[in-house]
Order: sequence, then structure tokens, then C-alpha cells
Amino acid sequence: MNREPTAASESLTVRRLAHHVRLAAFPVAYGLSGVLIGGTLNRVMIAELHVPATLVALLFAIPLLLSPLRLWFGHCSDSRPILGRRREPYLLLGSLLIGAGLCAIAAVTQRLAGQLAVFAAAGAGAFLLYGLGRNLAHNSYQALVTERFRDRQRGRAMTLYEVATLLGAVAGAGVIGRAMEHYDPARLLPLAGGVALAVWALTLLAAPGQEPRALAVARAGQARSKPFAQVLREYVLTDPQVRRLFVVVVCTFTGTLAQDVLLEPYGALVLGLSVGQTTRLTMFWGLGVLAAMLLSGLFLLRRLGALRLMRIGLALSIAVFTGVGTVGLAGTPEVLRWLVLGLGFCAGLTGAGMLASVVQFTTPERAGLLMGVWGMANMVGHAVGSLL
Repeated sequence: MNREPTAASESLTVRRLAHHVRLAAFPVAYGLSGVLIGGTLNRVMIAELHVPATLVALLFAIPLLLSPLRLWFGHCSDSRPILGRRREPYLLLGSLLIGAGLCAIAAVTQRLAGQLAVFAAAGAGAFLLYGLGRNLAHNSYQALVTERFRDRQRGRAMTLYEVATLLGAVAGAGVIGRAMEHYDPARLLPLAGGVALAVWALTLLAAPGQEPRALAVARAGQARSKPFAQVLREYVLTDPQVRRLFVVVVCTFTGTLAQDVLLEPYGALVLGLSVGQTTRLTMFWGLGVLAAMLLSGLFLLRRLGALRLMRIGLALSIAVFTGVGTVGLAGTPEVLRWLVLGLGFCAGLTGAGMLASVVQFTTPERAGLLMGVWGMANMVGHAVGSLL
């Protein structure tokens, strides 16, 4: 009597697990694309092509400064389904823009770096394209994950998919670092094209078939009942808890990620590291974050709590970053990789605590909007840190 229901239940569990595993493909792609932009191209512009660091920082801030659009992107995906899906089409469109932006940035870097004014204008357009895709895709993905998991599972799921992002960054840093061990300008555009194809393929693996059509349409109808301005006012601007946590997230990322843009050029100009060596610093940073995220998800969040874990991560970050400056004075580049590993571990502790704190504010009907708030806080803090 019980065999058929049990078999059906097991089949449903296997299908659900397969969907969850497929979902991990997009954060791998997201991490891979971030390595090419934030690691390799950043260093090449400053150290190899001698583009002013201030201009590079401004260009890299463009995707981050576009983050307020996440609120509108999120509301659109909440309330305006495409072909009966609220998240999947926006995720696919975002990945196409990411890939196109990667190729455009590489082409501008390879061909126009010697013409500073033209480079600045074309680079701004390329980073705008990339930034629109990155914000749209990532916000849609986070909203999709929020809908796929129940309240108690949501924090763990978010943490594990962040681990997938880091795995993509670590693997990408290793592969790209080896490909660019000896800098050759002619390799930039083919490398960017390969990464773009990987992003598109992984997103196509992750996105289709994740949303129940009827449920998506029903939730979209609920979300569409109020205009964007009213939703923003009721769910964000007038909620004191949301406002306070927004400020905390911005300040935290400003402090912990202020070193992001300068770390690889610092390794090149102060310690004389090659392109491959500085790109692999991202791999060490990612390994540190990966270890911290896993420990936090398995043990530390349960024992310490989210806010306490975040405070510990911030305090340790200050101590480790002080050591990075000491390495430059002492001229000991072999120590830098271990300090970068430590910085990553501290960032992972901070990020895990922060993620667990913000996910409780999210509801399935407004997942796009609310995840847009936290994504905006993250990226605004990152942008301010980069400009500093």
C-alpha cells in the first residue's frame, strides 16, 4: 500500500535535488566573470597599460553604482512575468548582457588603452553594459533562490550558493592565471569570449524549469497590486529595521572591500609580481572565503549567532589588512598570499553573518525587491570602498 507513494516521494526528492544542483551553475558563472573583470583586466589596465588608477577605479565603480536599479529590476521580476516565469527570463537576459559586456571591456582594453579620452568613453559604455547584466542577473537569481527554499532552509541555501560563487572564482583565477602567466595583449579578447560562452552555457544549465508557472503567475498578480513607488515606500523607506540594516551592510562592505581594486596592482607595483601571480591572489582570497563560509554554515552561525559572527569577522579583517601594508615595507611577497588568504577568511565570516541577518526580511511575493535592497547595499559599499 505504501510503496507507490514512497516511490513517488523519492522521485520528487531526486528531481528537487537535481534542480538545486543545477541552480549552482549560475553562481559558478558569476564568480568566473568577476575574476576576469576584477582581477585580470583590472591589473592589466593599471600595471601593463599604465591607465591612471583613478580612471580605472571610476570605471570599475560603474556596475556598483548601477545597483539602485536592482530595486526596479526586482519589482519588475516580482510583478511582470515573461512567458509565465518571474525570474528565469530576467536571469537569462542578464547573463547575455554580462557576456556582451565582458567582450566589450576586453576589446576596449586591448585596442583603445593608448587613447585615454576614447578609452574612457568607450570603457564607460562597456562597463555600463556589463553592470546592467550583472545587477539584473544576480538580483533575479537571489530572488529565485528565495522562492525555491522555505524559511528555515533559505539561509543555508544562500550560503551554499555563495560557496558555489567562490568555487567559480577560485577555479577561474587558476585557469585565467595560467592562461595569462605571460602577458600577451592578443589573448585578452579570446579569453573574454571564452568566459562569456561559459557564463551563457552555465546560466542555460541553471535557469530553465526552476519556477512553477501557476505559482509564479499568482505571486506576480499579488505583487502587481501596488505601484513601484508605493511598494518602495511601504517595504523599504518606512521600515526602520530595513533602514538600519542597510546602513550596516553599506558600512561593512565599504571597510572590508576598500582594498579590492588596489590589491593586484599593489602586488605588481610594490612587490613585482607577474600577471599570473597577482591573478592567483584571487584564488587564495576565494579559498579563505570558502573555508569561512563552510565553517559558518556548518557550525559558527549556530553557535555564535549572525551579528556576533559578523563583528568577529570585521575585527579580524582590520588586523590582517594591517599586515598587508607591512609586507610591502618588508619586501616579502611570499607572505602576501597567506595574508590574502586571511583577508578572504575574515570576509567570509563577515559575509556569512550578514547574509543570515538580511535573509529573514525577504518574502516570496517581494523577493525581487527586497533582495535588491540588500544587493544594492552590498554594491554601494563596494563602490565607495573602491573609490576610497
